[in-house]
Amino acid sequence: MTQHATITRETTTRPVPPPPAHDRTVPERPSALERMLWTHDGWGPLLLRLTLGVVFFAHGAQKVFGWFGGAGPGATVEQFAGMGLPGVLAVFVMAAELGGAILLILGALTRLGALAILGVMVGAIATVHAQFGFFMNWSGAKAGEGFEYHLLAIGICLGLLASGGGRWSVDRVLARKREEQRARDRARVEPVPPLTSTREDTLTRRG
Repeated sequence: MTQHATITRETTTRPVPPPPAHDRTVPERPSALERMLWTHDGWGPLLLRLTLGVVFFAHGAQKVFGWFGGAGPGATVEQFAGMGLPGVLAVFVMAAELGGAILLILGALTRLGALAILGVMVGAIATVHAQFGFFMNWSGAKAGEGFEYHLLAIGICLGLLASGGGRWSVDRVLARKREEQRARDRARVEPVPPLTSTREDTLTRRG
């Protein structure tokens, strides 16, 4: 008579390797929007964006609304035409100065607002102010204004492009919410239980 007995000899546990990067539930790299919103909680960017935002809000309101002794939109377009510049460029400058200033003051899409004003300043130097040299027309002896003021504004814009809006900015609030959402997403990823393999040996006994 032949009898068969099954004896468990060995039980091993091996961990399951993590899934490939493209299969993971939580992305490892921040999105383009997250990179645009990212900022630290420092005071420096706050002071820079408020200063630049207030100055350019006043300039933009002069051109768009005629506030603060400004000429208004129609006269602004005519002024650009007198310099040989197209009207569409005047519209861009008005939108960039006023819209960019509002974004800077709120700290909402700070880098976009800084980029808009940066473009206006570079364009102003290239089309108008480079011919009058570096210094402003402090003495009234030159035919126009130099570009030292524009360089200051460009430097502030570059700083904001690097740092974002800083403390008390809409960007910072949104960035924190995105960080909290990513943390919740990571917490919801349930760990896969390890696989357990059992090796069974069958012994044949004759009796």
